[in-house]
Formats: sequence, structure tokens, C-alpha cells
Amino acid sequence: MTRQAENGQLWQTEPMAICSRLRAFSTSIFTEMTELALRHDAINLGQGFPDFEGPEELKETVVEAIRSGRNQYCRSAGLPELVEAVARHQAEHYQLEYDPLAEITITCGATEALFATFQGLLEPGDEVIVLQPFYDAYPAGVAAAGGVVRPVTLPGPDFRIDAEALERAICERTRMIVVNTPHNPLGRVFDADELGAVAALCQRHDLIALSDEVYEHLVFTGEHLPLASLPGMAERTITISSLGKSFSFTGWKVGWACAPPELTAAIRAAHQFVTFCTPAPFQLAAAHALGLGEAYFQPFLAAYQSRCDVICDGLTTAGFDVMRPQGTYFVLADIRSLGYDDDIAFCRMLPAEVGVAAIPTSVFHVDPGSNRHYVRFAFSKHRSALEQALERLTTLTSADTSGSSATGRAAKGSA
Repeated sequence: MTRQAENGQLWQTEPMAICSRLRAFSTSIFTEMTELALRHDAINLGQGFPDFEGPEELKETVVEAIRSGRNQYCRSAGLPELVEAVARHQAEHYQLEYDPLAEITITCGATEALFATFQGLLEPGDEVIVLQPFYDAYPAGVAAAGGVVRPVTLPGPDFRIDAEALERAICERTRMIVVNTPHNPLGRVFDADELGAVAALCQRHDLIALSDEVYEHLVFTGEHLPLASLPGMAERTITISSLGKSFSFTGWKVGWACAPPELTAAIRAAHQFVTFCTPAPFQLAAAHALGLGEAYFQPFLAAYQSRCDVICDGLTTAGFDVMRPQGTYFVLADIRSLGYDDDIAFCRMLPAEVGVAAIPTSVFHVDPGSNRHYVRFAFSKHRSALEQALERLTTLTSADTSGSSATGRAAKGSA
């Protein structure tokens, strides 16, 4: 049996096989929306993965590594080739210096880096401040470690970090602040003032910062500023990134965590008992990828900028109030401009009646509050798929605000 939570997640009520810490996370909104997309042959702009692949030379690196016998367990914290490549990348792009063997840990994707960080650093009852909306792995990882999520809302329409609200959330049990920039699902790239406020609070209250920067190379407006690069933050910041978003191989699951030695030791204490090591052939490909430089990153970013323009212009034409992203490959659209006010009901209606799948933003909240009218569309897709989805979405403009149409009745629920 399942029960529906207010945030749209489903969880099992009987039998109680799932431990209480994780019961609220048994079935995610991504599973539900993907199943609806498959059932109705909808274009899936919900889950954030490309429908195209990265450079062929990276595939060849993997194949050659497999054929040459790089198929056994390797160094738990990562192949020397990859940790050295990550260290060079951080130095070249951000002037951040890391000891590759002592301060960089390779994991099975950024998600495992997050999980190992929470497992290695949290005691039961420790509180972790997360900015909501948040990437859904944060609360699950904190809960699995016995921690407590303390959400701080980024209020729309600007979604800026409120330093006063952040400080009010800090108490004697606070252990860590999690920051995600560029931000999923908002598409915000937090600026120096916002990150400076986070840095000041971390230092004033002696907190650890976890900075999720997997979209670091997808910035359209402004520039990516790593939290660890701010004065006094290198010694208390864990910076996490990955291969998947920057090189379009999300299924390879290669991530990394950069941190000072004492924090690295905690991450590795957990990592060695979660996956022990990341598959060596994919690590070698990641090392090769990080050496491609601007000859790769410039056209990569330009292609995503083009997709961003297509979807933002198309959603605006379809009648949405669009929040143009500063980074990532997600765009938020306000459904109130079309007469809808419940993002979960809207997204459950969309695959069947329109033929497009999206993600309701309220599921990225502990308490959605006033943010229940935004939906997230992923534009990491071929242009033809985006154009076809946008053509379908233009049919929404025919739904009247009284809910008299079939589409209106399905999607207009109480907030």
C-alpha cells in the first residue's frame, strides 16, 4: 500500500519493511513522472539527463581501458590519473590548490559523494541547513545518516539567499550548510554577495559547507564562483562535482569530492564501505575529459545556450511566465499565467493530456509554501524534441481559468 504525502512523494505504509529514516523517500516524483511519460508516449522533459551523448573519444578511452585489462579493483580514493586531473582542473579554472592524493576522492557520481559526506560527518541529531527548493538527494542522504534537515526557503520570484533567514535557522545542533550553485532546479548562479553571506555564517558559527557544483560548466549569466575560493572557506568546504553533467555521460557515474584532509578522511571512511571504488575504465575517461579544455567547453556551452533560448522563448509563447535560467539545463515556468495553481496536479495531467512530462517544483521542498506554482522543464534534449514538446504545450493556452475544460479540471486543484 502507498500513501500520498503533501509534497507529492509516495511511500509504503504496509508492510513496514522500509526503515523509518527512509520511509518518506521510497518512491520519488521522478519515478512517477517517468512512468507517466512512458505510459502516454510523452516527451520527457522531467528527468535531467541528455538524450544525446558526449565526445566519441571518451567512449574510445573506456573501450581501450577495458581491452587493456583495467577491469579490477583500483585505489579506493581514485586512480592517480583522475585525482591529478581533478586537481589540475580546480587550479586552472578557479585557482584552488588541492593535494590530489590527500584531498580528492573519486566516487560513483556526485550522489555517492553527497551520501558519503553525510555518512562520514553527521552524528544522529545533527542538523543540516538546505536551501529549498533543493536537489532531492540532500534530505534522503541526511536522513540516512540520522541527521535532521533544516530548510531555508529561497523565495520567488528572485530566489536569492536571505542571510538573515539563514542565520535564524542556525542552532547549537547545526553541523553543515549545503549550497548548490549553479542551482537545480532554480537555474540560479549565486553571486559573490550571496556566497559571501554563507561564508561569513559558516566561519562565525564554525560550520562545514558542502558545495554541490555539478553544473559548474553550464553558466549562461555571470560566472561560477566556488564557495571554497572565498577567504577562509577552503579549510571548511567540501566541493562536489562530476563527469556526467559537463560531458553528457550521466550513466557513467563518476564524481569527486575536494576537501581538506580531515574532511576527506571522513568522506573516505564512508566511501570505502559504500562502493569502495569507482569503475576504473570510466575514471580514465573522466581524466581524459578534464583535459579537453576550452576547445570542448566553449561549443558545449554555446549548444546549451541555444537550447535554453529555444525552450524559454517557446514556453513564453505557450503562455508561461518563464524564469530564464542563469545556469544548469533546467528552466522554471510559473503556471499561474495559464490559470493553474497546483504544480503536482498540473504535472500529473500533462503527460496524458498534452504529451509532455515535467517535474513539480514543490517536491523539492520540505514545506512548499508559496512555491507550489512552478514546474521544472529540462532542456538537455535534441532541439527537435524541444520544438515538438513546445508545440504540444501551446495547446495549454486554450484551457480557461474556470476549469471548464478537461485539461483545466484535471490540473486546477487547491494549493
